[in-house]
Amino acid sequence: MAVRLIVSIKAKAGRGSELAAMTLARTREVQKEPGCIQYEIFESAQNPDSLVLLETWTDQAALDVHIALMRSQPPNAAAAELRDGGATVERYTTE
Repeated sequence: MAVRLIVSIKAKAGRGSELAAMTLARTREVQKEPGCIQYEIFESAQNPDSLVLLETWTDQAALDVHIALMRSQPPNAAAAELRDGGATVERYTTE
């Protein structure tokens, strides 16, 4: 069963484009991971400081491997500096 994550991210005022550009390099790396169907960052056309990361994984096992890999890496301090708070994650499953 495929797993879809919708991650809403708020950037500090006027920093959305910078955060999106910084995140883009990471998305290209993640897209190569086994089980990754989609991993893309989008910047809102109405509010450039609102971003959404769309993830789709073939199954929970693939997502679990991705999460473990992310946790094994040091946090990206530069990206954290551009964020305005934490992210909101919605999880969906599809057949």
